[in-house]
Amino acid sequence: MLRRHDPITPGSMSYEVLIVDDHPLYRLALKGAVAAACTNCEIFEADSVAGLFDALDRHPRADLLLLDLNLPGAYGFNALAHLRGSRPELPIIVVSASDDPHTMRQALAFGAQSFVSKSADAATIAKNVLAVLRGEVATQGGLILEREPGADRGALEIGHRIAQLTPQQFRVLGMLCAGLLNKQIGEDLQITEATVKAHMTMILRKLGAANRTQAVLLAGRLARESSEIKPLPDDVE
Repeated sequence: MLRRHDPITPGSMSYEVLIVDDHPLYRLALKGAVAAACTNCEIFEADSVAGLFDALDRHPRADLLLLDLNLPGAYGFNALAHLRGSRPELPIIVVSASDDPHTMRQALAFGAQSFVSKSADAATIAKNVLAVLRGEVATQGGLILEREPGADRGALEIGHRIAQLTPQQFRVLGMLCAGLLNKQIGEDLQITEATVKAHMTMILRKLGAANRTQAVLLAGRLARESSEIKPLPDDVE
């Protein structure tokens, strides 16, 4: 009996595909490319990290995720590393305007099955979608590659720790990286400050961080731009 993620020829069954990008026009372009590649795909969209988690809760058996690397709140490769822990069975195509070989290798090292440049045409995107649905690891143009070590061991170890966070803990870490106070985090997530502090305790434990600042700096190792990270002093809550 076939399982949903067994390598098969697309067309013999239906698929659920999630597209996550904060630019509406590019989401539309991706949606068109996916629909052209896989006529029996049901496509869902999200424009934020919070929307990504909500969509995954609604569609826990999604067959493919197209993830914008520069999605606000994703902090570079942090979201990808987290998803590899929380959804290890979910194939991911990283989509990014930063399409240099180093970034591509990093995406593969952190667990993506494919990397597509935002400058790629619809046919290239479609080829990658079909390749990943067949269970292949592919880069732009459909070229099948061996995964190359694209991130240093320290960064990969941090990624392994990030992968151990629950979705709610990852949300809290993201808000911590954005410089929000405990009270602000609680208001945004509609939880008490005591619950926020409990999440902070578990985040520090799982990351092996001594304090909030160190946790943010660890996450910063996986960010693409240091300006994304806004650590607060440890005595500010």
